[in-house]
Amino acid sequence: MQGAPEKLLETLPTLSGLPLRLADFDTFVDAVDYASKGVNGLNYYSARGEILEQLTFVDMRARSEKLAGRLLAMGLERGDRVAILAETNSDFAVAFIGALYAGLIPAPLPLPVAFGQRDAYSDQLRRIIKTADARAVFTPAEYEDWVKEAMAPLNLSFVGKVSNLPDADRVTERVKVSSSDLAYLQFSSGTTGEPKGVAVTHGSMMANLRAIAIDGLKFRSEDRGVSWLPLYHDMGLVGCFLTPIATQFTADYMSTRDFVRRPLMWLELIQRNRCTVTYAPSFGYDLALRRARGKSPEGMDLSAWRVAGIGGDMIKAPIIRAFSETFRDAGFKPGVFVPSYGMAETTLALSFAPLGQGLKTRRLDLGMLEREMIAAPAGDGPARDFALCGPALAEHQIEVRDEAGAVLPELKVGKIWAAGPSLMKEYFGNPEETAKALVDGWLDTGDLGYFTDGQLVITGRAKDLMIVNGRNLWPHDLEWTIEKDVDAIREGGAAAFAVTPDDTSGNPEEQVVVVIECRARDAEAREAIREEVHGVVRSVHGVEAKIALAKNGELPQTSSGKLSRAKARLMYLDGAFDTGKAG
Repeated sequence: MQGAPEKLLETLPTLSGLPLRLADFDTFVDAVDYASKGVNGLNYYSARGEILEQLTFVDMRARSEKLAGRLLAMGLERGDRVAILAETNSDFAVAFIGALYAGLIPAPLPLPVAFGQRDAYSDQLRRIIKTADARAVFTPAEYEDWVKEAMAPLNLSFVGKVSNLPDADRVTERVKVSSSDLAYLQFSSGTTGEPKGVAVTHGSMMANLRAIAIDGLKFRSEDRGVSWLPLYHDMGLVGCFLTPIATQFTADYMSTRDFVRRPLMWLELIQRNRCTVTYAPSFGYDLALRRARGKSPEGMDLSAWRVAGIGGDMIKAPIIRAFSETFRDAGFKPGVFVPSYGMAETTLALSFAPLGQGLKTRRLDLGMLEREMIAAPAGDGPARDFALCGPALAEHQIEVRDEAGAVLPELKVGKIWAAGPSLMKEYFGNPEETAKALVDGWLDTGDLGYFTDGQLVITGRAKDLMIVNGRNLWPHDLEWTIEKDVDAIREGGAAAFAVTPDDTSGNPEEQVVVVIECRARDAEAREAIREEVHGVVRSVHGVEAKIALAKNGELPQTSSGKLSRAKARLMYLDGAFDTGKAG
């Protein structure tokens, strides 16, 4: 006889029942202890909007303390590193916080993008584990056998699911941690070069969380978060997991995979639970926009949305404006957009645009930007909008410097440097790279930008900058031009980069390469698209580029969904794309 249907879970409440404390704690474990006195917590949703599991802050603390005892009982010691494959579920939260309770250092790691990349992912995972000198790896059940096989040569103390960790045969006292102790390591999702683990202390983490909560986003007791961002990424980890705990507000989660499949469920959760705060890079808003097909779903109500954060990549103004227009009838207010800037090396945030400002841009002359590194207003030639990302957070400093280290005036583009209490301690186990990045208390961010009216504007990554015939070219400018002017190329369907003489077997000069995804199968049509792209790049940017064709969906992405130019470049050099004859 069939049993009664299982009762559906009801979402955890928004209000904690506690006096609001905005991350004013010495360590994150202190923040967890306080949050656990409330009645709210974390909800985990499926792609269809069903609650898969819940984790109250009370249960989170209890499970984490128990796990800490099991970790210590198996012989792990204070300061040891524990790697955690960052699946969006309660096991990740418990493993991360349990490690902190045990005085260990958690290192969230990316999930594989696809099973077809098993060998590359396994190699990446081993390199990160070696760099972190981790003693244990926690993995979701789906990947357990695979990860155990990949980790076999490393002779670790434990590899497997959290639930498989042996029970402790004795009660272990909680390890006391201080603000100067390392809290976690964060590794990038890239597969090129040696992995670098950003080492963040409890003090740096709490300083950034306070700055976000008080100065940047001005949290309120009625705020509620929602996120689909991966938990190994700084925005997902710090902004959407650690911040809610440190400020005692409920957060609703769906996995990145589920968001990509059903991006409008993100908006449905905002409506259903009256969520007020969420963050996404431009491509997240674009996915929701494309799925809506130019019209907000009937009956959708987004009026509770207070902060629509934008960050994690270059901000694409046309997408943000189109999103505002499409969802205006659903109560979305353009002023809730909050462009921002930060990175893992500063824990997360460095600047936020003023609340209520929305997206403000400056339209710049690309010729002056490329030739003179000056932010001049657009004229008759090629131009593009750049977003204003606000001033530096309280107690933090941002400077724009030239190559000699001199601070530049407003409207002059240079290297961005940052200082303040949120800076990382080091790249773990890598003093050489640490010395390059941290100089006299300042961080070389690796980004380029300028100030205008006291607000920071980001123009690109220094390492992505292509210098051709004395001109400065940013790959995203070429990509966006192609996507805008060539009908056959979709959003995100182009990748630009430079190859050097050493890369191209005898080519005497550095060359710009653009790889485009091409759906056309007919040889004549493919060549016509190649010629069109070549002509657009030449006419708008004045550069001769080699145009290569990729299959639809072939351009590589990180596990957070961003274009990986570094991977695309390696694939090009390996002969993965159709180089044809044009360009």
